[in-house]
Amino acid sequence: MTLDGTNTWILSAPGSAEAVVVDPGPDNEMHLRAVLEAVRARGVEVVQTLLTHGHSDHSAAARTFAQLTSAPVRALDPAHRYGGEGLQDGDVIQAEGLRLEVVATPGHTTDSLSFLVPQSRMLLTGDTILGRGTTVVAHPDGRLDSYLASLERLGELSGSAELTHLLPGHGPVLGRPGLVVDHYLKHRRERLEQVRAAVQAGARTAREVVKVVYADVPRAVRPAAELSVRAQLEYLGVPDREQPRGWRRILGR
Repeated sequence: MTLDGTNTWILSAPGSAEAVVVDPGPDNEMHLRAVLEAVRARGVEVVQTLLTHGHSDHSAAARTFAQLTSAPVRALDPAHRYGGEGLQDGDVIQAEGLRLEVVATPGHTTDSLSFLVPQSRMLLTGDTILGRGTTVVAHPDGRLDSYLASLERLGELSGSAELTHLLPGHGPVLGRPGLVVDHYLKHRRERLEQVRAAVQAGARTAREVVKVVYADVPRAVRPAAELSVRAQLEYLGVPDREQPRGWRRILGR
């Protein structure tokens, strides 16, 4: 589910003594120790911590990280803020020599945010775009209509801001952002057509659709595929005739 694990981003301007950290990560001692060692190696002080969204693989270490760094944690969802203000679309976060702009990108979750670093022409995408594969739209919190709108917005931003790289929450850094977003949109539209065809052929539940449309997906991640299918069925206006399994347990919310 997390590919190579969660990417925690430490952002600072050259020669600056201040840093902003994005997504401190899971409640994992080894991961947290690695982040703190990387901060110390840079000789910087964390002045703010930001969350792309509240899933535990991105946010579970936030409280401990706030205690260790004395830096506030800011998020859209009040449940994941620790000593810091909320975040919303259009907000600007600043540290010495560094500027980030908040871009609301709901869809994977309601509280999903991306962060634009205009001076570097980079965009941190959380789970809205991954370094490999595609994103789970985590029904019922996530919505496909919102996700498609967010991808359209990122496509426009890729051109207007002349972005050079996407920094995802999982997996490697991606170049050619415009092509990546186009691929994501094309993939979603193809999946919608496949789901529509499966329903027309007689599939009555998300699980039945997954067996047809996601037959090549490893069994371990099929519960997550079911969440995406539920979001697609909702988008298509097709009722799912099966009681959904616990999405919070599946995604560690």
